[in-house]
Amino acid sequence: LDTLDGLIFSGGGDLDPSLYGGEPHHTIYLVDEERDEFELALARAALTANVPTLGICRGMQVISVASGATLITHVPDVYGESVTHRLDHPRRPVQHPAQVQPGSRLAHMLGTTHLTVVSWHHQAIKTLPDCWHPVAQAADGLIEALEHKHHPWLFTVQWHPELSPADPNHQRLFQSLVEAAKRDE
Repeated sequence: LDTLDGLIFSGGGDLDPSLYGGEPHHTIYLVDEERDEFELALARAALTANVPTLGICRGMQVISVASGATLITHVPDVYGESVTHRLDHPRRPVQHPAQVQPGSRLAHMLGTTHLTVVSWHHQAIKTLPDCWHPVAQAADGLIEALEHKHHPWLFTVQWHPELSPADPNHQRLFQSLVEAAKRDE
């Protein structure tokens, strides 16, 4: 990681439930064992390096699992459907509100505590090790964002800020990552 100025873990298919002690579920899709292994190793390295790192959707899940978190295999089985986090038929993203914790580094970075997020997932955080601070939630209580307590710039979001290019609140995530990467040059 010494040659990297910044790192983004992107969205994608599901993590294999066996990697976090989860159970198989009929909704699991696009599992890629090679990608899982590579990204988990990269995330473990990022957790110990000072490289500015952003996890988006699957990226949030990968980084969290690499640090010892567990996942909910299928969100509706635990949280119900009061908030839709993904449409299955056809499979596509949806929007819903998320509340960012006032006073958090993420709220400071975004300049707001109220967001409308683009959501496209059915796995989510179940348990977290102490190194993480949950800093955003959906109305159903699902964790939408994390800050790492000890890393200088490590944030993860369950939503897809890249799908909101016209929204300055979401674009501040990327701007802040670039600024942090420039400082570390």
